[in-house]
Amino acid sequence: MTQSPPDAPVLQVAAPYRREGGFTLIEIRLASLRQMFNSLDPAPFHSKDLDSDAEAFVVGAIREIPADQPTKLIIYLPAAEANDAHAGELPATIHNYFAYRAQTAARELRLELREARNILLAGLVFLGLCLGLRQAVLELDEGTLTQWLAEGLLIVGWVGMWRPLEAVLYDWWPTRRRRIVFARLAAAPVEIRAAPPAS
Repeated sequence: MTQSPPDAPVLQVAAPYRREGGFTLIEIRLASLRQMFNSLDPAPFHSKDLDSDAEAFVVGAIREIPADQPTKLIIYLPAAEANDAHAGELPATIHNYFAYRAQTAARELRLELREARNILLAGLVFLGLCLGLRQAVLELDEGTLTQWLAEGLLIVGWVGMWRPLEAVLYDWWPTRRRRIVFARLAAAPVEIRAAPPAS
């Protein structure tokens, strides 16, 4: 196991994750409580942003755990800090943080779906114009050049639908997945434990 820098979270346990009391455990061992948070965030403790490395680990871990498995986050702190008042606020702080991220993702999802509808409408209008022009061209003449132009308009119309269909069918899925992950973390129990002494 590689050594982590002294000021970075020491992330214990790789998949498969331990199970305890019906929960699948995501376990983080910290040398200090401050490692869990963004050191540049001036917000009160209960509103602080999580450290990006700690967040990435927790989010990555819960993505690996099936949604039907109850999950608990276990944070190991030095014994001197495990019973500190700030440590007692940590579960609420983590829940507040991920609840906020879930709300933000939900707003982003609504905006993406609205944009997808607008793009689809524009695509359908463009396709309709292309099909209308094609029909008009076909009524003018039966020549080869006319046929090529008519087929070109048909192709351009359907190519113009590629981006609207991508927006409607695919673009919003990553944001939806993030919202679900953040909501799971906002609801997951968080337990603070004193780290066992190093052997």
